[in-house]
Amino acid sequence: MSEGVLHWRVRREFLILKIVATLVLATITVLTLDDLRGAFLAGAATVAAAVLALRDVLAPVRLSADGEGLVVVKGFAGSERLPWSVIERVRVDTQTRFTSRTELLEIDTGEGIFLLSRFDLGAPCQEVADQLRSLRRGF
Repeated sequence: MSEGVLHWRVRREFLILKIVATLVLATITVLTLDDLRGAFLAGAATVAAAVLALRDVLAPVRLSADGEGLVVVKGFAGSERLPWSVIERVRVDTQTRFTSRTELLEIDTGEGIFLLSRFDLGAPCQEVADQLRSLRRGF
């Protein structure tokens, strides 16, 4: 990527929270070894939290952009380079259910859609979409 690269990444606070949750759940697993069901559930939760924390360690930057295009996280910790020419649309998908509002940044290539949340980006989705649109227009 060239100069003027923008990066959006998982906030460090969320990574620390996931690591602490993994340690707490591992402790609960050990303390409940005499209760097979409890230990199994706590162990499964420990593994899930550890996997989420590991992904944040391996691929903390979920989206990068420059004048040539985007690099988007793909799979567990891989990434894919998307030139601006293949990107058909960048928009924010907002869903409201009961009192909860969810926003996802949607990057549509025609052949696939990449969805990133505020937690993936460390910033509001609409703010990122606006920055991407202005960067794309600037080149």
